[in-house]
Amino acid sequence: QCDADVVGSNSLLNEVELIAIYSEVFNQLNVPVQIKINNRKVLTALAELSSGSEMMMDITLAIDKLDKIGIEKVKEELLRRGLTASQVSIIENYLSISGNNEEKILKASQLLDNIGVGRQGIRELQTILDYSQRAAHHSSLIIDLTLARGLNYYTGTILEIKAKDVEMGSIGGGGRYDDLTGLFGVPNIPGVGISFGVDRIYDVMEELRLFPDNVYIGTQVLFFNLGEKEIKTTFDLAQQLRKKNIRCEIYHEPAKFDKQFKYAEKKSIPFVVIIGEEEIKSGLYKVKELATGKQSELTVDKLLEFTFNAS
Repeated sequence: QCDADVVGSNSLLNEVELIAIYSEVFNQLNVPVQIKINNRKVLTALAELSSGSEMMMDITLAIDKLDKIGIEKVKEELLRRGLTASQVSIIENYLSISGNNEEKILKASQLLDNIGVGRQGIRELQTILDYSQRAAHHSSLIIDLTLARGLNYYTGTILEIKAKDVEMGSIGGGGRYDDLTGLFGVPNIPGVGISFGVDRIYDVMEELRLFPDNVYIGTQVLFFNLGEKEIKTTFDLAQQLRKKNIRCEIYHEPAKFDKQFKYAEKKSIPFVVIIGEEEIKSGLYKVKELATGKQSELTVDKLLEFTFNAS
């Protein structure tokens, strides 16, 4: 996971800047995304309107499952958590709000206008939307009133990134956490942050075939590990090659040749160097190119001059 955070400021410009970071990163990766945004204050107002603020966590935890289980299952869960049918109906009306960003804000305002924290949350959404419309990423910013992110340390803006045209959960998320540092004995320090789900982003890029053929720059040379005595010579030689910018690694433990060859093949390592007891005695080290099967016996000097460019 990779994170970006701003601590010590209440300004909504921080949210706008972090959204811009999201947009720029995924634009450079050529991954089409939706940047979904909501506000926990809006959800707090929903809880007050429907059943009372003490039910906030129960409501958000249920709403957070909406994409996975659907509205009917969410309603069932809310009922199991102690809400009445009329209270669940209010939440269902809220979750059914649709339209473009402006229409969603208008409908949410009409529903929550009598609750101060709700008005504040909607103003914050509108402010972020207004700023973002000045930027190139505005078309990917989606107000999603069903977004809940069921972590109770969020206090304002909440964000989630979804890749388009890929069956994958969120590939990033975050939000404002103005009270979080207080849990660690350092109160009154506002903060807001975002994270990138690196593993999921990788999976999305794999599925969309976004990696160019030449993006992988891996090990050029695998040194076989043939025992404690031999590995001392191997280690010294590997360090010298690395100083010449040759990417090399030493197999992590003594093993049979077959296992070490298979490791090199699996990692697409083009060359192996074999230094055993006989090679140390003769001063001639074996270099083998796996793709062609061509094998050479080289002195240390010749080995250090070898280019290790695959045929």
